[in-house]
This record gives sequence, C-alpha cells and structure tokens, in this order.
Amino acid sequence: MRALRILLIVVVVLGALFVVVDRVAVHYAENEAASKVKTDENLATTPDVSIKGFPFLTQVASGELDDVELGIKTYEAPTGNTTGGASTIRIDDLKADMKDVKFSSGYSSAIAATATGSASISYDQLLKAAKSQPTDVFTGVTAQIVSLSDGGDGKIKANMKVTVTGVGTTTYPVLSTVTVEGNTVKVHADNLPKLVVDLADSRVRSITDFQQTITELPGGVKLDSVQAAKAGVDIKVKGSNVNLAG
Repeated sequence: MRALRILLIVVVVLGALFVVVDRVAVHYAENEAASKVKTDENLATTPDVSIKGFPFLTQVASGELDDVELGIKTYEAPTGNTTGGASTIRIDDLKADMKDVKFSSGYSSAIAATATGSASISYDQLLKAAKSQPTDVFTGVTAQIVSLSDGGDGKIKANMKVTVTGVGTTTYPVLSTVTVEGNTVKVHADNLPKLVVDLADSRVRSITDFQQTITELPGGVKLDSVQAAKAGVDIKVKGSNVNLAG
C-alpha cells in the first residue's frame, strides 16, 4: 500500500513537471514566433501569437501544430498606388486563426493549411481612396467627398460637399454599398438624385464611387468580405497554405 502511494505521488509530481515544462516550451515558442512574424512582416510592434492545444510538446514531436492564433494591432498594407495616392492603408486589429500549421525542423518556416480571420479599416483610412480635391461637376459647381461614416443597415454614409460659385457650399449625405472584388474594396453610391443622374451621372460617380486595392496582407491571406460598421469597415480574411513565418 505504501509503495502504491509513493508511485502515485511520483506520477503526480512527474505529471506536474511535464505540464510546467510544456507551458514553458509553448511560451518560448510563442515569443520566438511573434518575433519572427514582426521581422518578416516589418511590423512596428510585436504581434500576439497563441499556440492552442495541449500538450504542446507532442505537437512539436509530430511537426504540426493544431491551431495557432495570430493578432496584429496595426498593419500598413501596401496599396500598389504609384500615381500619387496613399501607398499604404492601415489595417487595424487583424486576427487570424490558423489550422494545421506545419513547421520545418529548424523552425525557419511555418505554413498553415487554412486560415480565417477578421480586421477593420477605419473610415479615415478608407477616405484616402476618395478624390481629395474638389472636382468639376457642372460649370461653376464642384464636389468632393469630405468624410465617411456609418450609414446604418450595413451602408456607408459618404458626405459630399458641393460648392456653387457665388452661391455657397452644401453637404449632401450619400448612402453607399461596400463590397470586395478580388483584392479591392469598392464603395458604390446606391442612389443619386434624378437631376444629377440626368445631367452628370458619370462625373458625380467619379467622386462618390471609389475603390481601395490592398495588394498584400500578412502571410498571404486574402480579403473575403466587407461590412460597414460603426467605426469603419469590418473585413473578413481567409487563405490556404498561409505563411506564418519564413
């Protein structure tokens, strides 16, 4: 009986030691992965990396991690703009859940079979894609989009400032739909006043309708969908064979 009690104590102690070693190992791996992602993606701050599943050490032995979560507070995404517009757009609170992450023996690379996630683009950032200068609509009439905000029901409210020479300036709210096509976020005015449509639809739409291309996101994830929200545009991302590191 005494021997059994000692054996049980030894098993409990060894189990506790294994848990401690496992947690220390996973913490070290998370820090190393975060540091590598920061360097590879040229981030201003260190991202959050969380390796899920227990035990970690058995996953290491298999060469594949079940689930890794990545969080990046801010990411300057290149836009591919070479014509004087913004060359980057800030993506906020990017979170990606990566499944079945295989890594090399030297931990120099890690590839996730699939990834899904979310992020947001503030309205101030998206506004960079709109024309920043007043544009002629009619003789003596100019217009420009001066701000974006939540229009409710999944719509963006684009505030268009119209200036009539000798008369004054008025701001008109234009409800718009936001969509994704490939790697581009598109904003399209739902309805314009009939008079505008009859006289200068294409010229006004050159102001109200605009788009923002995002040529690259961390690890190679892609835009999936967008939705207008209170503080900006919420986006969903997804990808396969996503490069977590290396």
